[in-house]
Amino acid sequence: MLLVVVALLSLATVVAGRGRLGALADVRLRGTGLVAIALGAQVVVVSVIPGELDGIHAPVHLATYGLLAAFLWLNRTIPGMVLVALGAAANALAIVANAGVMPASPRALAIAGLPPEKPGEFANSAVLDGPALGWLGDIFAVPAAWPASNVFSIGDVLIALGLTIGLHCLAASRPAVAFAQIVSRAGSGRAPRGTSRIPRASRTR
Repeated sequence: MLLVVVALLSLATVVAGRGRLGALADVRLRGTGLVAIALGAQVVVVSVIPGELDGIHAPVHLATYGLLAAFLWLNRTIPGMVLVALGAAANALAIVANAGVMPASPRALAIAGLPPEKPGEFANSAVLDGPALGWLGDIFAVPAAWPASNVFSIGDVLIALGLTIGLHCLAASRPAVAFAQIVSRAGSGRAPRGTSRIPRASRTR
């Protein structure tokens, strides 16, 4: 839910920056089925059978990140995808280091108004005793009084930044075009006025 809100807010900033939302329709993502399978599997182990089939939850949770990694690799040329991949890698590293569970800060959970996990049930994000790489875990929170309250990590912040940057670049918003011109002029050659080197959405395969 939080990711959906972030995506909507990112689109709103594209509209505010006078980007062409129609250009996003030209983007051809590869391997979208991998994302659907990964998200579906996460929903099953977290919400459908959190207390059943003991022992499969953590491996399945880890496997979903493998599917997401394959999706990111297939679409690595899309603007912003490198940041998204770094964020996903940070999350995966924390999860692998804690046997399939994302460590969560008790304080962050309290701020978000989220109850602790029930005994015997799997939680993809939970308070752990002495977690490894705890600073990569869910240490931030959207307050309970706000819409889509939840906890999130440094990796999630990177994913949100990558998503926002990618949308602005693909939609050729004014901030993205201006930034591309600055980078171009600071590089080896001065870009012609009114042009940019933002990758075109139609080039994505």
